[in-house]
Amino acid sequence: MIKRPSAVTFKGQPFALIGPQLKASDAAPDFACATSSLEIATLAKTPAKTRLFSVVPSLDTPVCSMQTKKFEEALGAMKDRVAAYTVSLDLPFAQKRFCSAENITTMQTLSDTHDQSFGKNYGVLIEGLVIPLLSRAIFVVDKSGKISYCEYVPEVTKEPNYEKVIAALKATAG
Repeated sequence: MIKRPSAVTFKGQPFALIGPQLKASDAAPDFACATSSLEIATLAKTPAKTRLFSVVPSLDTPVCSMQTKKFEEALGAMKDRVAAYTVSLDLPFAQKRFCSAENITTMQTLSDTHDQSFGKNYGVLIEGLVIPLLSRAIFVVDKSGKISYCEYVPEVTKEPNYEKVIAALKATAG
């Protein structure tokens, strides 16, 4: 497995990421994540339309919560053309509780606790923390399965560039 030393910082401290550094035009890797109904979701099981994968360390933190809520609001007008997912290592039960409490209905959740395949295949699994977490990142995947936009947020506690992500979603979804 590829290891990228000092690929991100978490509260200013450098950490390695496990997995490749993906870029626009790469084929989106497959994964096996648990849904809130405890079924396994893979890339092939997501709809063949524009997909947003918003990766966060934990929905129980303020920045991750804000990121999910901002995409929930921004995607309202595009929900017929975009399938949107928040990916974390939170258990599906915690993800479901968060979505219910915050009235999140457009963003679906995917839990990578099953085998951390999303984290490893998309290069967002942080190595060296006390508990496994995913690094903050954004992946926009087109209907053919190619990445059209990719952002690895360099400091895990910071937010992604929402304007660029929304522009990429609009351009990819048509």
